[in-house]
Amino acid sequence: MQSLGSICETILPPLPSNSLEGEEEQPSNVAELFVKRALKESLILVRVVLWLLATKLGTLLLCGSLCFCEEWPFILSFSRIPLEKREQVLQNWSRSRFLTPIRCAFVYIKILCLFVFFSQVAELFVKRALKESLILVRVVLWLLATKLGTLLLCGSLCFCEEWPFILSFSRIPLEKREQVLQNWSRSRFLTPIRCAFVYIKILCLFVFFSQVDENGENPAWEAIGYHVGNDEDPSEVPQKRPLEKGMVETMHETDLTLVHSLAQKGIKARIDPRDNLFKIECDVVVVGSGCGGGVAAAVLACSGHKVIVLEKGNYFTASDYSSLEGPAWEQLYEAGGLLPSTDGGKIIMAGCKAERFILEKNKSGSKRAKKCLGVVAKTMTKNITKLLQIEAKVTISACGALLTPPLMISSGLKNHNIGRNLHLHPVVMAWGYFPESNTMLKGKSYEGGIITSVHKVVGEDSNIVRAIIETPALGPASFGVLCPWESGLDIKKRMVKYARTAHLITIIRDSGSGDVRTEGRIKYSVDASDRENLRAGLKQALRILVTAGAVEVGTHRSDGQRLKCKGINEKEVEVFLDTVSTAEGPLSLVENWTPLTSAHQMGSCRMGIDDKEGAVDENGESWEAKGLFVCDASVLPSAVGVNPMITIQSTAYCLSKKIAESIQKVPF
Repeated sequence: MQSLGSICETILPPLPSNSLEGEEEQPSNVAELFVKRALKESLILVRVVLWLLATKLGTLLLCGSLCFCEEWPFILSFSRIPLEKREQVLQNWSRSRFLTPIRCAFVYIKILCLFVFFSQVAELFVKRALKESLILVRVVLWLLATKLGTLLLCGSLCFCEEWPFILSFSRIPLEKREQVLQNWSRSRFLTPIRCAFVYIKILCLFVFFSQVDENGENPAWEAIGYHVGNDEDPSEVPQKRPLEKGMVETMHETDLTLVHSLAQKGIKARIDPRDNLFKIECDVVVVGSGCGGGVAAAVLACSGHKVIVLEKGNYFTASDYSSLEGPAWEQLYEAGGLLPSTDGGKIIMAGCKAERFILEKNKSGSKRAKKCLGVVAKTMTKNITKLLQIEAKVTISACGALLTPPLMISSGLKNHNIGRNLHLHPVVMAWGYFPESNTMLKGKSYEGGIITSVHKVVGEDSNIVRAIIETPALGPASFGVLCPWESGLDIKKRMVKYARTAHLITIIRDSGSGDVRTEGRIKYSVDASDRENLRAGLKQALRILVTAGAVEVGTHRSDGQRLKCKGINEKEVEVFLDTVSTAEGPLSLVENWTPLTSAHQMGSCRMGIDDKEGAVDENGESWEAKGLFVCDASVLPSAVGVNPMITIQSTAYCLSKKIAESIQKVPF
């Protein structure tokens, strides 16, 4: 934890003191942790010190002349002292040889303040990182906690003048630690170390700029010009949730109540004590409730079939979403998003994750060797200990292009197209800084709508669209994560400009493709033609920002590539644009790398005329298993080049119409 704290402190040193005036209190979880873990004597000591600091006389006693002011009674309580002087007070306490109790109180509070923040970074990393990434970072942090490990990773920058002449990472002065991180970022050969740096940098900045106190505030937001409005009207009557009648939320259920809750919705369910699971019967089971799954479930329910939708996330309505960036990410990425509305023929079981499809040998003489009988799922709550076995005539996978292939493969399907042909719509970004004093463009970058304009970048010799340019919306945490890190001071300067920094994204229709065969493990590399199209789009995005009046423009390349625009001419702009590149990511061997993001995912279980060309047929049915269909972005045979939402919905509508007809004609 000490090494992690030292890295985070180097990535983002304390913001300038004048940017943080007005911070009134420590987070309550620091106090809670202290009460929980401290010795009784330590707790009493800190309480006495804090009580004294809440009074003027106590502050005078502990802080001396640093609490003096020019207004009666000429003494400030500690919380009113300017931040620069409070910093001097803490420095005095830290160095004091005589006020050891005060020094001890300072040490206790300092440890817990840092621990609370950096433990959030560690917790988030453990929760979201791949196993290999977690192991890599743990090894790096373990090495940095030792002198020999620090020598191995930091070189001569860890040398000192006292025996044994080597410092562990947390003891290295901040300036040298910064040089270490800069070396890691630029290293072409120590790519694992560079990746560890990138992982920690992303999480450190995300936690710092997304965490909030009990009032929903972050003291850094004022410094960067960010504000989250409160749209809640306390007098507004809570609206009834539109899917309430058809919803079974497993987070509120137990082994004893689930069968009864399903029976109330008209679903047959019973406990099988021999296999220790719930057996649930329906006509159609749909795994996933997104663009594809929601449409398919609605069409089939309207056709008179009893439909169960399994959704890993919880049920959210619009009013349940938070406008705070951190909680919103949790809701959108882990809870699965907003569920679509339909009639009473569809039952949604929220908080259920599919484990595998139930496949058996097909005895009907069909060319498909297997038959799908349903799906086995587990709930995301500990209150339900048994698995769920949903038996259905038709099973539809609508988990999305990143999760449908792993589910099919883990169920025993072997078609070589499953998990291949993954398209991601690669994205690079350009940014432009527009100081309010230099332009007629008012407002802040995070205000207003997104994608209010789309620009197509076409080839010089043809009308073929090479890329499209759109306007995204970035919260401060996302902004910080994407910013290149050159130094602690540079990242602070970038963040202070956040509210007036506009971004443009370049999206391409990728001809290259990747693989996803295991959940969370994606293999993808941008091919040469895609890289050139990204570069063409990025250059055009920079031209747009310069023309719009930005005083500074740049890319997210790791060296902080940028151009000051004041007084430059078109020729100088083009000279700069010639240096723009879309280099590979941090795992590459290039010194200056560029982070690429993905706008949309599709194609990983594509349709084909036979099992050699695709994972499913033109009706979305698996070539290997009768009764198993796919209705999501993974069936698209190629990248579509634009936001695929309507394409997915249209495809799911057509496929589910065919499924409804086939249920009537063909016995499953």
